[in-house]
Amino acid sequence: MLVKVWVFIFLGCDLEPQSNEPYLATSLQDFWGRRWNLMVPAILRPAVYNPVQRIAEWKMSSDHARFLAVLATFLVSGAVHELIFYYINREMPTGEITWFFVLHGICTAAEVLVKKRTFVGGWKVSPMVSRLLTVGFVVLTSGWLFFPPLIRGGMFVRLPNEALLFIDSVKHKFFTFGS
Repeated sequence: MLVKVWVFIFLGCDLEPQSNEPYLATSLQDFWGRRWNLMVPAILRPAVYNPVQRIAEWKMSSDHARFLAVLATFLVSGAVHELIFYYINREMPTGEITWFFVLHGICTAAEVLVKKRTFVGGWKVSPMVSRLLTVGFVVLTSGWLFFPPLIRGGMFVRLPNEALLFIDSVKHKFFTFGS
């Protein structure tokens, strides 16, 4: 949100929202597809999901093709995150990030298939319970697989230091008078 405000102030243009109240997600499909990092599904859906599903449907049922497309999409996301983390940490990837996304891909695809099955058609979970389960799953798996490489790489120590250096640099460049 802060970046969005700065871009609006300095460039006069509005950025697309990056999330849509992810803490209100009632399923993993809702979280990843409609609430978290909205730019990514807009890119991965046409670039990975749709082509994989279309090609896979030639050889398998639509349910299996959908499962494969979801898994491929999360696998690509995991690989891209590994690359991003490599550039942040400058350490060889451990695969934890990719496993995080593969796990979420499997769980999201399974969730979609379970919802589609008729035996659960009449069964409803309260939104409060489904939010707790969804956000709890994301938080737990993030703490287990997503954040450890960043913590080991020192990103949470470097980031505030670099932000303070940037602020200091801006302050000296634009707000130092008579020096």
